[in-house]
Amino acid sequence: MKRRMVALVGGRVQGVGYRAFVRAKALELGLSGYAENLPDGRVEVVAEGEEEDLKLLLHFLKRGPRLAEVRTVDVTWGEPAGLRGFHVY
Repeated sequence: MKRRMVALVGGRVQGVGYRAFVRAKALELGLSGYAENLPDGRVEVVAEGEEEDLKLLLHFLKRGPRLAEVRTVDVTWGEPAGLRGFHVY
C-alpha cells in the first residue's frame, strides 16, 4: 500500500551529509520525496512509496551517515500526494 511519511529529524543532522545520505537511500528504495534543512536545525524528510520501503527508510533515518548524530525522529503518516523524484533542498 502506498503511503506518505513525514519525518522531522533532530540532532547533529545539518552539515554532515545527512540529506545526501537520505536521498541515496530513498532512491535505492524507489521512493519519491525530498529532504530539507529547517531553520531550527532539524531536517524534514517527506517520502512517498510502498509502506514497507518507507519503514526501511525510517530505519536509515534513525541511523544517519557516519558524521551525523540523530537524537529524535518524529514521524507522521498520511496519504501520498504523487511526488516525483527525490530532491534535496
